[in-house]
Amino acid sequence: ADAAKSAETAAQHAGFAAGSSGLKGVHMHLHHALNCLVGEKGDGFDADELNPCKATGGAIPNTTDAARKAELEKAAEMARAGIAETDLAKAQADASEVQKTLTGE
Repeated sequence: ADAAKSAETAAQHAGFAAGSSGLKGVHMHLHHALNCLVGEKGDGFDADELNPCKATGGAIPNTTDAARKAELEKAAEMARAGIAETDLAKAQADASEVQKTLTGE
């Protein structure tokens, strides 16, 4: 399992979500990011959505550093909020925050 790679992939998908022009695309890419963050047994994992981190595992369960794990948990919480959001601009903003949290920008 590679927590850093999973977090990097999650950040990429959060970026795809932030750049999506429709709510469906934002939600889809946020699901991909969330799947990478939480792993197959995690809160919000959706087996019906793509899991781009199937080979690397979930970033949260594979992270041992407490401070980094807290950042990843925060990103996952924002991803879940974005998935629940029905306003396109707000969902895009959530996705952008997920990406920033994961990349440390």
